[in-house]
Amino acid sequence: MSHVEEYVEVNVPLRTAYNQWTQFEDFPAFMEGVERVEQRSDTLTHWVTNVNGVQREFDARITEQLPDQRVAWMTVDGEARQAGLVTFQPIDASTTKVVLHMNWVPDGLAETAADKLGFVKRQVAGDLKRFKLFIEARGFETGAWRGEV
Repeated sequence: MSHVEEYVEVNVPLRTAYNQWTQFEDFPAFMEGVERVEQRSDTLTHWVTNVNGVQREFDARITEQLPDQRVAWMTVDGEARQAGLVTFQPIDASTTKVVLHMNWVPDGLAETAADKLGFVKRQVAGDLKRFKLFIEARGFETGAWRGEV
């Protein structure tokens, strides 16, 4: 199993950053390689990804969600095996630290090599930077789900 941890500081209030992160269907706007995310229930999402020409589909279940604090997930079906956690920490009234932890099982030699070369770490760091640009450019979230899991 492989692990990556990355963070970004976004210049929006904690509530805004958290609310945007709960809008999974907007992830393709800032996550490279994510073609589509469908919210199928409060706790189930369906993902379609395409990374370097390799398309994958999988379902992920939200295993923990505490408003303004954290969202955790794990895949439950499909072509990917991963689990993750994103946490939100206030720096001040208008700045939030977003920390992403992800564990996954590389599939085959190409993914194992890409992992060893730091591809996934760079991908996650880039996605977080794009999240920062996305939410700061808007200044407000596209929606929110404030439920607790």
